Amino acid sequence: MSVLIVDYGMSNLGSIRRSLEECEAKVLISDDPRSLRSAVCAVLPGVGAFADGMKNLEEKGWVPAIREEVAAKGIPLLGICLGMQLLAGVGKEGGKRDGLGLIAGEARRLEPEGPGVRIPHVGWNEVHTVRTSPLFEGIPDGTDFYFVHGYHLVPADAGNLLATTPYCGRFASAVASGSVYGVQFHPEKSGRSGFRLLRNFLRISGAGG
Repeated sequence: MSVLIVDYGMSNLGSIRRSLEECEAKVLISDDPRSLRSAVCAVLPGVGAFADGMKNLEEKGWVPAIREEVAAKGIPLLGICLGMQLLAGVGKEGGKRDGLGLIAGEARRLEPEGPGVRIPHVGWNEVHTVRTSPLFEGIPDGTDFYFVHGYHLVPADAGNLLATTPYCGRFASAVASGSVYGVQFHPEKSGRSGFRLLRNFLRISGAGG
């Protein structure tokens, strides 16, 4: 069984694939939603706008497949960057649109809290855990990860918050609900710590790591 990378036309899939393979995972990139049925876990990457992402997922048949295999059957899923935002119930980028609804909340634009604060948020920044999770096992609190984004997921339930990052006040940089995880940063671009997080996800999923 493989780690499935969901191909819905909105990400550089090669980078995340290489990173997972370096973590000794067997990886399958697929644009066929039926492939979820035989996956041990899935990764939902993404770059771009929320509305475009949901449009592509819907047109390619991924929405019912993800809700069935992940929400109903519990296949572990890791959303990365836009992929994390798409986990929300609603997003406002590119017009208000329903999301996957795997984590209650809303994807909103980052709001600068003073002059000189740039949007999008690009570069390395600290990630501070707010509760213990196996996703961050072996990763010191305050570790820097690499970000590129202008929107963020605001979870409706504080119990779904795993970590925050100090920018535009403070935003959720990692969330979790059951077997569903999301990170706003790019672990595949975050060096040793990013690889540790990917290995942790693989271990949680029973896919090695």
